[in-house]
Amino acid sequence: MDKSVSAVAHQFDDMAQQREASSLGMWVFLGTEILFFGGMFLAYIVYRSLYSQAFAEASHFMDLALGGINTAVLLTSSLTMALAVHAAQQGNKKRIIASLSATMLLGFAFLAIKAVEYAHKYEEHLVPGPNFHFPGPYADHAQIYFILYFIMTGFHALHLIIGIGILSVMMAFAIRGKFTSAYHSPIEVSGLYWHFVDIVWIFLYPLLYLIHAYK
Repeated sequence: MDKSVSAVAHQFDDMAQQREASSLGMWVFLGTEILFFGGMFLAYIVYRSLYSQAFAEASHFMDLALGGINTAVLLTSSLTMALAVHAAQQGNKKRIIASLSATMLLGFAFLAIKAVEYAHKYEEHLVPGPNFHFPGPYADHAQIYFILYFIMTGFHALHLIIGIGILSVMMAFAIRGKFTSAYHSPIEVSGLYWHFVDIVWIFLYPLLYLIHAYK
């Protein structure tokens, strides 16, 4: 039996219908994710409008170099993810595996750099809590900034970890030869999720790291 035929689930009439349903399902899920992150962005906007000077002062303690490197890492991972989707559309097993491997490695690199940033914040006593210490008159309001920083970047990192897990499953399927030029929708919807995580960071970076630059 042809692989593309056997890949059609029983509830669908054909591959095209299954692909459309998969894409729609992912877009609906991403809609809920937009609401989830949107709530955090709204909280950020409210508190930043209330304590703009404190947020600007706190942003001076962000590591622009590491944040910039991580931005480049994620943008590159979006490229490799797009290459994985393109390879899947062509049914090129070797390129799918290579592109997914590169994407996951870049994801791990992002997480490693973020862990270094978190370690620096701990050493500088900028982790909210009883040991928090911020020089200057804005300590209380600066702590709100760092609460938002850890919550927003922490949930983003969690989503990235989930994305790496999804790609590892796609990798296993690719190694087993599950994807063909006719059947590749799982790679495509996984790519949508990965690009969404990247886009979230594109907003987080200027909002958290560059406040003092454009205040």
